[in-house]
Amino acid sequence: MPQEKPLFERVALIGIGLIGSSLAHVIRRENLAGEIVVSTRSPQTLQRAEELGLGDRYEADAAKAVEDADLVILSIPVGAYSAVAKQIGPHVKPGAILTDAGSTKGSVVRDVAPHVPEGVHFIPGHPIAGTEHSGPDAGFASLFEGRWAILTPLPDADPEAVEKLTAFWTACGSKVDTMDPEHHDRVLAIVSHLPHIIAYNIVGTADDLEAVSKSEVIKYSASGFRDFTRLAASDPTMWRDVCLSNRDAILEMLGRFSEDLAALQRSIRWGDGDALFDLFTRTRAVRRSIIEAGQEVDAPDFGRHPEIQTPGE
Repeated sequence: MPQEKPLFERVALIGIGLIGSSLAHVIRRENLAGEIVVSTRSPQTLQRAEELGLGDRYEADAAKAVEDADLVILSIPVGAYSAVAKQIGPHVKPGAILTDAGSTKGSVVRDVAPHVPEGVHFIPGHPIAGTEHSGPDAGFASLFEGRWAILTPLPDADPEAVEKLTAFWTACGSKVDTMDPEHHDRVLAIVSHLPHIIAYNIVGTADDLEAVSKSEVIKYSASGFRDFTRLAASDPTMWRDVCLSNRDAILEMLGRFSEDLAALQRSIRWGDGDALFDLFTRTRAVRRSIIEAGQEVDAPDFGRHPEIQTPGE
């Protein structure tokens, strides 16, 4: 049920891709803001956002967009955070909450915190929701329903501001958890960043193989390859920045993955059926746990019906 009174008088959305546009939809649906200000540096994207009616006001200048906003949400590639934070910092009013939707948090603290004025509540965040689609047309209000939103408040964060931002994400349909930025980055490196990197690599390998024509790759992609292509279709700019921003944690997980892959290679080479069966049994149980946790549906197509978009990161 929509809020009787908006949580915030004015919300500024800096970036209006999948996450930003989905936020615009759900903020409107749940009456979470009296006014939505949309800002993006691309004139074409800003025009499209206006055509879609995603905001009440549209600004190409992010500094102008954040003026008098009670909540500012950055939903842009993390590689752009430092420049944008420097641009908007002097214009965010005291008492406002500044947060984000980036997939890495250590780099966000490093790039944004130095530009946050005194009195502004900087609370990094990460809604773990998404699809392989991007742009203002990709957003939908239910994107965050039943998904986790992780907040990584700094040690001196104001508890009331954290509570208010928690209420915001809860109203968007999310379950909210808090952790420190470093822990977030290690967790996301294995559950999100590494799977995407592996998917990009596998799809790239298939594209490079001269022994397999591209027509065959497409023709037989109803098998496991199809599920890799969904991840590998994610926004290239975002994932480039994720890899560069969370480099240490990703390299740590890639090292562990490489060791486990070598062990799997040995099991196949030496015909160790027991080791293979044990691994496949354990991984099947992980899939069941994800379904039981409500993060996926128990369906033979892994929940990816043609008529709906499937959240993923």
